[in-house]
Amino acid sequence: MTIKREEIDNIDFSDVSDGTRLAPVHPGEILLHDFMEPLGVTQHKLAVTIGVPPRRINEIVHFKRAITADTALRLSRFFGTTANFWTALQAAFDTENVRSQIWESLKAIPRYDPRLSGQKHKLAA
Repeated sequence: MTIKREEIDNIDFSDVSDGTRLAPVHPGEILLHDFMEPLGVTQHKLAVTIGVPPRRINEIVHFKRAITADTALRLSRFFGTTANFWTALQAAFDTENVRSQIWESLKAIPRYDPRLSGQKHKLAA
């Protein structure tokens, strides 16, 4: 079954969800619990090995700092992932935080309808 983009807002998902969005997961939580802890890697050892200040790793795992492209490249080399894995986690976290802050404004923005391409859209002047 294919769901059309314009129909998604009108679908009742109450049988599988109560509508509450889960809190976004900071990449530092994934770094700590899914990578460092299982491998027995300390913050200090990771930082020294990948060539960053220990404070950077500490702030990431305590949700006080974002994962930059530089850090993502270094983490990907060490853990055998891709840099995109880390930057995508960060982007998803940032996007969800902003979405919750501007949700009311987002709801007021009309969806573009390509079927109306030759006609007037509800566009701002």
